[in-house]
Amino acid sequence: MHPTIHLVRDLQAMQMANLLWLENGIQILDGNDCFGAFGLLEKPEKYPERKGHHGLFHRSLASLPELEHRYLHCTCCWRSRISTPDFDLLTSTLSSKICEDEDKSLDSRYTAEQRAVILQLLNTGTENELARVKLLKGQKSVNIVEYRTKNGPFKDLESVVNVPLLKHKTAMVAFNSILHPVEKKERRKPKIQLVKFIKPEVDRKMLEEAGCIVSIVYGTDKIAWAHLDRGLTVLDWQQESCHSFMKGVYLASAYLNDISSVVSRIPQADLFIVEKSGMPLQNASLHPVMMHLRAVEAMLFALLSPRSEPGAPPKVINMVRAAVGRHFGLMVGEARTSGIQTVRQMMTDSATQKTPRVSFPHDLLVRYRNAFHLGSRKHGEELCDALLQAVAFYELLNE
Repeated sequence: MHPTIHLVRDLQAMQMANLLWLENGIQILDGNDCFGAFGLLEKPEKYPERKGHHGLFHRSLASLPELEHRYLHCTCCWRSRISTPDFDLLTSTLSSKICEDEDKSLDSRYTAEQRAVILQLLNTGTENELARVKLLKGQKSVNIVEYRTKNGPFKDLESVVNVPLLKHKTAMVAFNSILHPVEKKERRKPKIQLVKFIKPEVDRKMLEEAGCIVSIVYGTDKIAWAHLDRGLTVLDWQQESCHSFMKGVYLASAYLNDISSVVSRIPQADLFIVEKSGMPLQNASLHPVMMHLRAVEAMLFALLSPRSEPGAPPKVINMVRAAVGRHFGLMVGEARTSGIQTVRQMMTDSATQKTPRVSFPHDLLVRYRNAFHLGSRKHGEELCDALLQAVAFYELLNE
């Protein structure tokens, strides 16, 4: 256990103690080891004549302060004693060095070449360029631009401290940052560009390389597909009825037979895009429809996906239905309206314009010119959606 250590209470003595600690590297113990760094190690019972006189320095009552040779005691080194006259000399030396350092002007701290580099940035840099300098972010960079606009360019470094919020120490840190900018770490390799409307997320480059696609949309009784190339020319466009859909008790084998028959007629392509529909979970009456759509989706993925090695890019992907609706302006709130009018306009433009948005073969125009009628249960909603999904896929990739 350490003896009682009397804490330094005199401000001047505390300052001298701190300077001595900095110069000699004496480590101050924490509160668990002792009560302070410097003090007089006293035992009242050993020095009865010193009772009531606590401090860093001690002298007898009969002695005169100017004639007494005093010593500084350190609790960390019991045998060390430093004469206070020597300590006073050390204090005055260090204090004079500090004062001299603070009195130096900003311009005297740098060479002519360094001053030119600093002033060049301060006088010509934009707010964004100045904000990259350490401690000049935010209002300080704005103040620098405003000050030089009002008062002209800075002629020397000392004039920089006239800028609001810029003090001597802040300016020095900023100047050193200009002369010795911190090298930024090498940027990481750019992440794979992912397309938000495609699930699962795949590299955009792979999607852009698809020369032709088959867009597939399914409903409660039909499956429709549209085969388009990169130039938005319709190569095939059909739909098939599936008699087992939503009829009586669900039978996986019946679903599989109907879907397999449709898949056998779908042409080959670089990518198969299956619509990803969403329904509100709060509406319990739509749960059977949702289960039906998920079953059809899973079977289409299984039948269209070729066997490939693990990690290979997918050939069958989902496209979010709402993304297609937003692309063609068919969304009303969270609901999507019919795209029949949009498809009919595309067909009309294909027949009348030299460079239409979508090119239809003549036989398809003849086959479907009267196929779409609003208000009819058999107006071909799935057929329209399959075409719009294919067009949106290529157009969104090109944006």
